[in-house]
Amino acid sequence: MTIRGLAHRGYPLKHPENTLRGFRAAIELGFSHIELDVHLTEDGVPVVIHDPTVNRTTNGTGAVKEYTLDELLKLDAGGGEFIPTLEEVLLLVKDRMQVDIELKQIGNTYPGLEAAVIDVIDRVDMKDQIFLTSFDHYSIARSRELSADIEMGLVIYGATPAIFPYMEELGAKYLSLKYVYLTPEFATEAKRRSIQLIAWTPDREEELHYLKATYPDVLVCTNNLEGWAEVYKSGKLG
Repeated sequence: MTIRGLAHRGYPLKHPENTLRGFRAAIELGFSHIELDVHLTEDGVPVVIHDPTVNRTTNGTGAVKEYTLDELLKLDAGGGEFIPTLEEVLLLVKDRMQVDIELKQIGNTYPGLEAAVIDVIDRVDMKDQIFLTSFDHYSIARSRELSADIEMGLVIYGATPAIFPYMEELGAKYLSLKYVYLTPEFATEAKRRSIQLIAWTPDREEELHYLKATYPDVLVCTNNLEGWAEVYKSGKLG
């Protein structure tokens, strides 16, 4: 059974986040989508890691952008896992899952990040499985200039109807927001505009049951993959 849900950074409650092991776990559980985060190495390779530094998730220190790919691969990302390249992750999930690639651009921290990511997507021939998102909406605007075909989305914190006209301008069809700010009115407006809402990141069972019951069209982005799988399959509405 396919679990309609977005596996946040793989399966970080059980496996090192943003690693091949975590993404394999999401595949094995039958999730429809994964979410991952992309930064750029010193030598211009898109790699999958959440933070701008390697300090929290590896045994190294320093900014991702100050490492070459070869240097990054020497770091332990937990349990013997390594920081994967975007291409490695996409090839792992090709023809298996939809992929939310969050561009971790801040201003212009990574010149060329958008072009490098789109180049990888083109190389692995996965445009139909991917959408690009970011808190940095200028990054998505740049991405749209580079590709008319790849689906785009924005990440926001709270719900604001002011976002909808800008999404229409960008041709963006995905909108991620913190789940506590969801309202029926906002969800109804998004559906009217054919926008797929993504709620991040509820993990407690009561939150998951509530979201399933109240917002059945919303894509739930969670760290608690097995918890959401149980709720999704249970048929319970609260």
